[in-house]
Amino acid sequence: MAEFIKSEETFKELISSDAPVIIKFEADWCPDCKRMDYFMPDVESQFDHLPIHTIDKDEFPEIASNHDVMGIPSLLVFKNNEKLAHLHSANAKTPEEVTAFLKQNFN
Repeated sequence: MAEFIKSEETFKELISSDAPVIIKFEADWCPDCKRMDYFMPDVESQFDHLPIHTIDKDEFPEIASNHDVMGIPSLLVFKNNEKLAHLHSANAKTPEEVTAFLKQNFN
């Protein structure tokens, strides 16, 4: 299960890791985010070796803006303070799309 990021410091610490980390950008009001929450546990179980964290785009708008997160939900992959991949909201609607993105970046 994804862990919630509650501070900018935590976000910076996570993305500076020398191992890849996945950050899911979402918001409480977002219906597509809620839909993703239903299928993410199954997707995460296939990639249980990957750390997945969640951040609220509305609570941290500057972080979202700095990383070109326009729509939500969006999944971003970071390593050593570099964004390696970005699954934009338009392509993150189904478990198949999210699984394909993770396989492409981690297999």
